[in-house]
Amino acid sequence: MNNDQLEGKWKEVKGKFKQKYGELTDSDLTYSEGKFDEMLGRLQQKTGKAKQELKKEIETW
Repeated sequence: MNNDQLEGKWKEVKGKFKQKYGELTDSDLTYSEGKFDEMLGRLQQKTGKAKQELKKEIETW
């Protein structure tokens, strides 16, 4: 899945991420157009997971 597809899928699954990772805030889960990798970096810092792990998790939901 490329980043454009992941961004589209993200809109569907961000609520699930918030439930699973309770420490995430709305601002952690929000991204500006073209800044998806930046948001993944914030998620990586908060969850301790690698970006690839997070991308795979988004893909599977």
